Amino acid sequence: MNGALALELFGYLGSFLVLVSMLMTSVVRLRVINLIGSAIFAAYAILIRSYPTALLNGCLVGVNVYQLLRLRRSTGKSYDFQPFGGGDGFPVWFFRRYRDDIARYFPALDYERALTAEGFAVFYDDQIAGVLLGEREGELFDILLDYSTLSFRDCSVGEYLYGVLPGCGITRLSCAADSPEHVPYMEKMGFVRQADGRYLKQLVKN
Repeated sequence: MNGALALELFGYLGSFLVLVSMLMTSVVRLRVINLIGSAIFAAYAILIRSYPTALLNGCLVGVNVYQLLRLRRSTGKSYDFQPFGGGDGFPVWFFRRYRDDIARYFPALDYERALTAEGFAVFYDDQIAGVLLGEREGELFDILLDYSTLSFRDCSVGEYLYGVLPGCGITRLSCAADSPEHVPYMEKMGFVRQADGRYLKQLVKN
C-alpha cells in the first residue's frame, strides 16, 4: 500500500467514525466516537494541509471533550424522579409519545394494565429520561416497563433509579424476558435469570 492511499484511507476512517457517532443512542458513546473521528480527521486535514478543515475538527474535539467532562461531573447529580400512581395522566401522554419504540422492547406490554400500575418517572434537568412501571408486592416490584428515552440509553437512568428505589421500600425487582433486545440490558444491570425464565435483581439499601 502506497503512502497516498494509506493517507486517504486514514481520512475515510475519520469521516466514517463521525458518521457512525450520529447513529449512537447513548450520548456518552456518541461523544466518544465523534471525538475520535474528529481527531483523526483533524490530523488528516493537517497532513493534506487543509487547515480550515483541521481547525473545524479540532474545535469539534474540544467541544466533545468539554461535553464529556460536563456529563461526567453531572452523572447521578442532575437526575430526579417522581413517583406516580394508577390513574395519573402522565402514562397516557408517555405512551402516546413513545409507544412505537416501547413496543420494540416490550412487545407483550398490556397497556391497560400499565395505565393503572405504580410508576416512577426519571428526569434529567427538564428532559424526561425514563419511566419504570410495575406492581408492588411487599418489597418486590414486578416490572411491566423499564424504559429509557433515546438519549439516555447508557444505563445511567437504571443505575440512578435502582439506587433510590430501596428508599421507597423496594428491595427486589422482577421482570419477564418478553423481548430478546431487552435481555442484554437486564444482564448488564445485574438481573439474574430464574428457573421460571423471569429475571430477578436484588437492590442494595444505602
